[in-house]
Amino acid sequence: MANALTDKLSRIVKEMRGQARITEGNVADMLREVRMALLEADVALPVVRDFIARVKDKALGQAVVGSLTPGQALVGVVNRELAATMGEVDESGALKGPADINLAAQPPAVILMAGLQGAGKTTTTAKLARHLITKRKKKVLTVSGDVYRPAAIEQLKTVTAQAGAEWFPSTPDQKPSDIARAALDYAKKHYFDVLLVDTAGRLAIDEALMKEIQDLHAILDPVETLFVVDAMQGQDAVNTAKAFKEALPLTGIVLTKMDGDSRGGAALSVRAVTGAPIKFAGVSEKIDGLEVFDAERHAGRVLGMGDIVALVEQVTANVDIEAAQKLAAKVKSGASFDLNDFLAQLQQMNQMGGLASLMDKLPGQLAAKAGQVDTAKVEKDMRRKQGIIHSMTPRERAKPELIKATRKRRIALGAGVQVQDVNRLLKEFEQMQDMMKKMKGGGLMKMMKRMGGMPGMKGLPPGMPRL
Repeated sequence: MANALTDKLSRIVKEMRGQARITEGNVADMLREVRMALLEADVALPVVRDFIARVKDKALGQAVVGSLTPGQALVGVVNRELAATMGEVDESGALKGPADINLAAQPPAVILMAGLQGAGKTTTTAKLARHLITKRKKKVLTVSGDVYRPAAIEQLKTVTAQAGAEWFPSTPDQKPSDIARAALDYAKKHYFDVLLVDTAGRLAIDEALMKEIQDLHAILDPVETLFVVDAMQGQDAVNTAKAFKEALPLTGIVLTKMDGDSRGGAALSVRAVTGAPIKFAGVSEKIDGLEVFDAERHAGRVLGMGDIVALVEQVTANVDIEAAQKLAAKVKSGASFDLNDFLAQLQQMNQMGGLASLMDKLPGQLAAKAGQVDTAKVEKDMRRKQGIIHSMTPRERAKPELIKATRKRRIALGAGVQVQDVNRLLKEFEQMQDMMKKMKGGGLMKMMKRMGGMPGMKGLPPGMPRL
């Protein structure tokens, strides 16, 4: 996430909320701070000027000046205009909803992926295939037209398999135009809904690259031409966007590496320069780490308000509800919570996208506390715990009380850890087991009452924030 921009704007927003009266003076002070924050975040100067002018016009309007809570009303103006800068607005000026992929075409709908080398086109192609399969229930074929970069074709083959899509073979000695025609013909004959075409990138924009992709566009007549850009590029992303806009009729933008420590300017600048909507954001390295871009929710994240909707969606989409219900029924019946159940809880955390992805969506103070946690260390520790449990026999997992000194040494050797690590895991398991026992029958409500006001609770992985 755009950490530097978020930190600055969060502080400004907090100060604005406390304003009892809005005047030209304090609006000017606030806008000066916002302007500096945007420029430091590498937002293009014309975009900053336009944004500041719109905010100033509305901030000094009757809606804010006459408000009973002018500070909060001013925050609302900044939030709406930030969302409008990144998203699409209708004729009345109202923000439109997220711009998902347009598949209104005679199958196969062709999607052409464009961008510079290193922007993440190949992995994004596979992530998009995954999105179309899981969210839109489409039959997807991918093909690589990158005949220049070593192993590019094999890379697409590998990530396509991870996505659950089908890959069309191509070789470095073929012409990209011939590859495109063959893939399109195959997609038609085998009734694919979508054909995703990964194209070659370069380390710098050059005429040969642009001519080649223009030829591919003419052959394929894609329903979507997506410009893939690295969100960490900052001002460089703007120059790239201008060149691609001149060469191709771009229909959308995909911002990659949004989970990196970027300055955040790309999302605002690229949208303004190309005129194309931001359709997707890469939020993690995982194959399902691609989100439909929602400008309103992203603006909330940048302003430090978090994105609770996305957090809930991420959790509910990846939690095994049936498994959770079985565990709840097991605990309620009084059956013992064993190491198989403990392992299942650790695996659920992995399925939810990891700690970093979850914490990124927390609002304000919670995010600040979460930011103090070394998420990489915590996730490594969770993987170590899973390795230890996998080194146990089925009987040991079901009856942890059997695990004594000799067994501990064998388990540690099998997992490649120290005996102390096994002891630590068993101690944490016992704490979780005790907690589960208290939940039996009506004990859950009593336990919750006792926990009221407590800064933390036992059983959480080490390093997790006590929120």
